[in-house]
Amino acid sequence: MKVGVPTEIKVDEYRVALTPAGVRELADAGHTVLIQQGAGEGSAIADAAYQEQGATIVAGAADVWAEADLVVKVKEPQPPEVAMLRPGQLLFTYLHLAADPELTRGLMASGATCIAYETVEDARGRLPLLAPMSEVAGKIAAQAGAFILEKPLGGRGILLGGVPGVPAAKVLVIGGGVVGMNAAFIAIGMEASVTVFDRNLERLRELDVVFGGRADTCFASTLAIEEALPAADLIIGAVLVHGAKAPRVITREQLGLMKPSTVLVDVSVDQGGCFETTHPTTHTNPTYDVEGITHYCVANMPGAVPITSTYALTNATLPYVLELAEHGVAGSAPGGLNVHNGEVTYRAVAEAAGVPYVPAEASPRRSSSGSIGAALPRQAR
Repeated sequence: MKVGVPTEIKVDEYRVALTPAGVRELADAGHTVLIQQGAGEGSAIADAAYQEQGATIVAGAADVWAEADLVVKVKEPQPPEVAMLRPGQLLFTYLHLAADPELTRGLMASGATCIAYETVEDARGRLPLLAPMSEVAGKIAAQAGAFILEKPLGGRGILLGGVPGVPAAKVLVIGGGVVGMNAAFIAIGMEASVTVFDRNLERLRELDVVFGGRADTCFASTLAIEEALPAADLIIGAVLVHGAKAPRVITREQLGLMKPSTVLVDVSVDQGGCFETTHPTTHTNPTYDVEGITHYCVANMPGAVPITSTYALTNATLPYVLELAEHGVAGSAPGGLNVHNGEVTYRAVAEAAGVPYVPAEASPRRSSSGSIGAALPRQAR
């Protein structure tokens, strides 16, 4: 199979979907790898490093999209990329379609088969391709929040960890999953006063043990969150519902409960955001003010540290790329298939876009090449 890797064109995105190690694995398995010229530069990977492992460097994105049977990316395709998709082509990347009905309809119209990193599940129902970027995003959320708390950047002018004689900042982390846990770890390490909210009591028990008593845990009732808002200096939204739009946990009205220049960091922004006042921003212009509250809502936080992020992501995705290259759509993982032959095959995406949901196995236009997940790599089971 021909596997293509275009340069990411989303604003302030520097990651790349394949490293030279991945090229080597694919080439050794007999596949052709096409890398757009300069695709790895943002992650400090030179074209020559790809060529040395068997890749062919092509001049432009159009060449990659025209020739590749399988296109592997990092971020959701932008409008010019959607226009280059063709029927039967495989696309493997982060999609976050529940927050973008227009993109969903564009992918349906393309006739391509689109598999989303963020909905691929392992045998235990976990999200192995979302986890590494969630780890990075959680850590960045705390770092960025600490930075934005500085007065010249729109914050209250408070040091996250305080100093002797001056209390530390109060940090609320809403959501105790991978993002929330990593955000809390960094905030704890910076000596902030941290409380993590979640609705899963078993998860809160796990976090209590993991944090060793260095952070408080609290059941995430609406009232409990609301009562905590007046004292907060930094609030990190880290709520995830598999493949669906993020639920709203802080409303516009509740901003009035907060101190002026409190900082909100919404890591759920790529799934629509968990704050009512969230809208996507970029690393170039990361913040905005709503009613005196500073919002940091960058939709590709891990893109700021592409060397770390690229290798963390591709370590996780490579076994799946190999299976897709070998078996086509039959090698896709459970839950990963979002759009196939013009139909939406993931329920939460269909509901968000207002289009019919067609289970992949029931689709009359389903490829006969095998059932989804039939040929999962051993590492992914």
